[in-house]
Amino acid sequence: MIRSVEISKGVVIGPGRPLVLIAGPDVIESEASVLRHAEAIAKIAQRYKVPYIFKCSYDKANRTSVKSYRGLGLAKGLAALKNVKKKLGIPVTSDIHEITQAKPASAVLDLIQIPAFLSRQTDLLVAAGKTGRPINVKKGQFLAPWDMKSVVAKIESTGNKNIILTERGTTFGYNLLVNDMRSLPLMSQLGYPVVFDAGHSTQTPGGMGSSSGGQSEFIPVLARAAVAVGCDAVFVEVHEDPKNALCDGPSSLPLKDLPEMLDQLTAIRAALNGKIE
Repeated sequence: MIRSVEISKGVVIGPGRPLVLIAGPDVIESEASVLRHAEAIAKIAQRYKVPYIFKCSYDKANRTSVKSYRGLGLAKGLAALKNVKKKLGIPVTSDIHEITQAKPASAVLDLIQIPAFLSRQTDLLVAAGKTGRPINVKKGQFLAPWDMKSVVAKIESTGNKNIILTERGTTFGYNLLVNDMRSLPLMSQLGYPVVFDAGHSTQTPGGMGSSSGGQSEFIPVLARAAVAVGCDAVFVEVHEDPKNALCDGPSSLPLKDLPEMLDQLTAIRAALNGKIE
């Protein structure tokens, strides 16, 4: 049996529930940008009656180049996310990279994210689990879905069972990811809700030399497939101007395209939940 995980009041991820959207720019570019994007996406999500969690990284610690923009940092970034919660009343999530970030992040974040490259880091998983906050672990590009059993066990060892698991593609040769949709039902066998990261699944890691490329035109295609397979939430980077985004623009969905995608995804979810008239 798959448990449901409550992120905040009115936002519950799990089978039979409404599809949840986790979305926002990949990195905090400025406090003004965060509020602008969060408000715009929230309005679209509300139009389609989709529970929404705002996602934006305060620090992108795994950029391809040492010269790449990383964000506002822990203190300023968390302050910006706290402001989103205060002004817009929506839950927020971001990723932690070090055990020392777990406690301060948990004071602000409704959902703590573990990056794919760190999904096997025992101390980080345990530190996140001990906060008591819901934890979203992105499956590493180097892991099989059944390998997530050990990842889950590390968090469960803290007594925390508010866990969701995210598929974001598997390494396929050089500078390319590929999606095996079997990963979603296989991970759900661990008893927790599954999420599909539609944006990063289109990424071409390091594909532009000093930065990662992407094929964002395939975001809606993969998202539709994942929802049809039965994922409980869709995670996607959304930006008002991807060409000028400071991080992962090539694998970000243009804000203007979000309504059409949500219209399609909610119809598929409704069909699966047996709510088509």
